[in-house]
Amino acid sequence: MDVSNYRYFNRDLSWLSFNYRVLLEAKDERLPVYERIKFLSIYSSNLEEFYKIRVSGYHNTLLKSIKDDNATKEALRILTEINKEVTAQEEEYYRIFHDRILPELKKNHIILYQTDRVEPFHKTFVEKYFNEEVFPYLQPMIIQKNGIHSFIQDGRIYLVISLQRKRKRKSENQKARYTYAIMKIPYTRLPRFIELPPHEGFYYIMFIEDIIKANLQSVFPGYDIIDCYSIKISRDADFSLDDEDQKDIAEKILKKVRKRKIGAVTRFQYDRNMPPYFLRYLCDTYEIEEEELLPSGRYLNLAELAELPNPVGDKLKRQLPPPLRVPILETDNSILSVLRRQDILLHFPYQSFDYVLRFLMQAAFDPKVVEIKVTQYRVAENSAVVNSLISAAKNGKKVTVFVEMKARFDEENNYVTAELMQQAGIKIIYSLPGLKVHAKLAYVRRKSNDPDHPFKGYAYLSTGNFNEKTARIYSDKGLLTSQSEFINDIDEIFHILEGKPHRHEFKRLLVSQFNMLPAIQKMIDREIEHAKNGGSGRIILKMNSLEDKDMIDALYRASEAGVKIDLIIRGICCLVPNQPYSKNITITRIVDAYLEHSRVWYFYNEGNEEVYLTSADWMERNLHRRIETAFPILSEPLKQEVIDILNIQLADNQSAVWIDENLQNVFKQNDNPPVRSQQATYEYLKRKTKE
Repeated sequence: MDVSNYRYFNRDLSWLSFNYRVLLEAKDERLPVYERIKFLSIYSSNLEEFYKIRVSGYHNTLLKSIKDDNATKEALRILTEINKEVTAQEEEYYRIFHDRILPELKKNHIILYQTDRVEPFHKTFVEKYFNEEVFPYLQPMIIQKNGIHSFIQDGRIYLVISLQRKRKRKSENQKARYTYAIMKIPYTRLPRFIELPPHEGFYYIMFIEDIIKANLQSVFPGYDIIDCYSIKISRDADFSLDDEDQKDIAEKILKKVRKRKIGAVTRFQYDRNMPPYFLRYLCDTYEIEEEELLPSGRYLNLAELAELPNPVGDKLKRQLPPPLRVPILETDNSILSVLRRQDILLHFPYQSFDYVLRFLMQAAFDPKVVEIKVTQYRVAENSAVVNSLISAAKNGKKVTVFVEMKARFDEENNYVTAELMQQAGIKIIYSLPGLKVHAKLAYVRRKSNDPDHPFKGYAYLSTGNFNEKTARIYSDKGLLTSQSEFINDIDEIFHILEGKPHRHEFKRLLVSQFNMLPAIQKMIDREIEHAKNGGSGRIILKMNSLEDKDMIDALYRASEAGVKIDLIIRGICCLVPNQPYSKNITITRIVDAYLEHSRVWYFYNEGNEEVYLTSADWMERNLHRRIETAFPILSEPLKQEVIDILNIQLADNQSAVWIDENLQNVFKQNDNPPVRSQQATYEYLKRKTKE
């Protein structure tokens, strides 16, 4: 088929389909109520970042409307669709919250107040708490439409209040005159949720804003309170950097990060019950455009539901199984000695991340280890990985860490951690001009007893970050190896990162900017040839996002040739299924307890199966503007493990959905035995440990 007939989903509308799937977990009555509340929190947090980063791009296009009218029309069309979809999703969100979550909490003797009208048995407590804990932090300001008015901070909840002076009007026909005020909720100093004294076997919790609303009269003693509503603004948090000298890039990124809080408005959320006269006044005063308006519920910023107190305890939370131990790494104290004999494949969070920490710590204290190199993309706070590297430097090892300063929303944490490592004597490399380094690599160089090869290399390659905290909730895979061809390729990558001479050749690894794209295309073309010649073309791809049009076109062509393609895509997927050119393609999305984060490529190759694990999604940015790696699994038993887990995920009919041609999440319904892939994967790996 002519490529011009191919269709693609808009990436941002596709992302909204994914976030709606997250929201649907809050409806799942098989889950404990606090697990469902967690998904409400994740949905809100995801949406906030979406408006800060993605929606800001459409607003920026509208600001440049004179330059490109077609681009402006398209931006306005997509922005309208986004806001329409988000408004519908938010209505569903509040239906779930009010009709399902609150009654479930009440069944468990927890009442979350949904009003500022305080029960008589709580009145004394609420007044005392307000006067002693809240009132000192309040800073109400009068809103002056044509005068100087307060700046509304990004992501913070404000109360806006309409008032009337307490005095008699001269005539009943005299038009009411309002005064308007604004007041920031001070929950950076106070908790968002306040636990009230229990009463008759029930636990009570109240939003901090309702405690304030219940006592507004004491804040404005000379006024009658007419109306009070919550508002929140999301601001543009995206920024780009021109190519900069390496020595300046960290400081320039930090300067831009600190300006995020004053970026342009991308979303103005308000309580949909706010009267039109009040909303118009706010829009005029704060110059809010119609396309920035998003009606919402009484309570905003519900990402903070993750902090909702749980007075009942663990029975209302999901209990996750403990990470599995790997027998061979338990029977041999030295991970390096195990790696001299075989590769080790780890599956997180099903198996313990402790082995990665142990690998680095043993390298730090091994007297024969002379050098350690690591890439860092998102660093955990108080990181055990960083502590190991600092220990290595203090023990006289040469330690080099590449820190990606352009990891969005982790820039400051990465900088602070890098400074700490630098003070310990670690060589820090900050970013590369024009590129993000997303590859997940660690390399250890150790003295060897072999006179012909005086040094031996060991490495860890992963689909996810060196972050022991996210490793508990992100589903990722990591390979520990000492195979010389892997080691030589990794050494070559670090030469590139350090600006040293390099040969641009890789024996085993696929590296974006070098050999990755041609290799992917070659493997897809090979499956096409097998299918055309009467063989079985088969591809399974698991990743977070699929957006690159060249890659999608290659999959469309493969489908047309008869190649059977199964995609397991958690988030963005711009490929449209159920079309004549995609009839052999299925798209599965899995949302469950763990965030599906691993990236896996499988090519049948007429029975000579090839499996790659990778840090790369098939996004334009990953394939063209980042340093990414893909690494083959060469051990047949380990390769079979990965294939078995892929097949478990494709068989999921409990947590998996199909993505259809309308971007709908269609729950799989079949007569097969129930399979919940994350639970089944854990049981599969548990059985493997006993073999």
